[in-house]
Amino acid sequence: MAQTAEPPSGTRDFLAAEVRRREHAFGQVRGAFERYGFEPLQTPAFERLEVLTGKYGDEGDKLIFKILRRGEHEASGEADLALRYDLTVPLARVVATYGNRLPMPYKRYALGPVWRADRPGRGRFREFTQCDLDTVGSTSPLADAETLLAINDGLTALGIEEFRIEINSRQALYGLLDAYGVPEQLGGRVLISLDKLDKLAPDAVAAELVERGLGADIAASLVADLAAEDTDRVRKQLDGTERGRAGLAEVDRLLALTGSLPAGRIAFTPRMVRGLDYYTGPIFEVSAPGFAGSIASGGRYDGLVASLGGPDMPACGGSIGIERILSQHNADTAEDTAPGLDVALTVLAEEAEPTLLRLAGELRGAGLRVGIYLGASGKIAKQLKWANDQRARYAVLLGPREFAENVVTVRDMGSGEQRQLPIAEATAWLRTEAGC
Repeated sequence: MAQTAEPPSGTRDFLAAEVRRREHAFGQVRGAFERYGFEPLQTPAFERLEVLTGKYGDEGDKLIFKILRRGEHEASGEADLALRYDLTVPLARVVATYGNRLPMPYKRYALGPVWRADRPGRGRFREFTQCDLDTVGSTSPLADAETLLAINDGLTALGIEEFRIEINSRQALYGLLDAYGVPEQLGGRVLISLDKLDKLAPDAVAAELVERGLGADIAASLVADLAAEDTDRVRKQLDGTERGRAGLAEVDRLLALTGSLPAGRIAFTPRMVRGLDYYTGPIFEVSAPGFAGSIASGGRYDGLVASLGGPDMPACGGSIGIERILSQHNADTAEDTAPGLDVALTVLAEEAEPTLLRLAGELRGAGLRVGIYLGASGKIAKQLKWANDQRARYAVLLGPREFAENVVTVRDMGSGEQRQLPIAEATAWLRTEAGC
């Protein structure tokens, strides 16, 4: 079998321009999150397998990248570790481990790679970065509202101008099942089918519900109410059950607390179902024109920390789908905004190389970004092209003549203007002109 140099399916290599673009985007999100008082947290790339399993539902658990036992246990074919599936379960583990050392409520954000054994596709990868923020230790709906507002600001900072936040409540979903008389044993499967109303025609969803064991009349009524443009019919049904009323109260409180958002930015969407098993209260997803699938999501998960052996603590949070945004959004690249070199030093005379190295050290010590030409060709045209490729503001030429006269020629790479300076004065002049 021929060896390939391509990265594994579902993973990517990032060259300099894309790294700059990504780091610029991460910085925008990080800034938005920190403005709300969220603190950074980093956790290991892998966790104990038992920490991850059982937290993502049957389908999610199948996508966990397992790590086989190592060394003398390798032949067993068993796994004891796994690459992290998301950043939320590791957060819950951290709180369970260090809870008494953390400020409460604990507000944290995390930006880092996660791994899922999924089928790669457009905007879908096996290794990708998540941008999470979470609040642990607060039952206040203000925590849920701040999550939504910070997500809103993060998306806006990324240049997404039009998007819609769809909110629902797990309590409302359970109340929905109660209101329509859905048997408890069918509840989970019914919700999975209802979540497809954005992708399938109402008749197709109703037929799937019947296949799952729901009566045809109930299926038709449920789908018709959820597919309606307004939510009045569903609200009326929910108001007739205890859990439905509790869910509506959560939704309406969130709508009131986020009233500062632009008109139409946020809306109650009763058919929206978040698939992860650990959600217990308000949930949300964000969609935007031109993007396949959601670009952010999250919700409240009050029992997760306790499930990992920690205290029974409330929690809520969300995640921006930064990879989907970067792969589909034509935002300004960080190459346009990230700085290049302040000074590019050309190599034109072997006897001048020690002087060049000393000059480079002085310039770097003055806070400038400095590169020395390391190519094989000594031709000035090629070296100036290299300086231009590095987006250098100035190029310093130190050839045999300049070296003999103890001067340098400084070229403005933007205007092409050149001037000669004594080597002893070059650092101070360049530091002033480069604005450092």
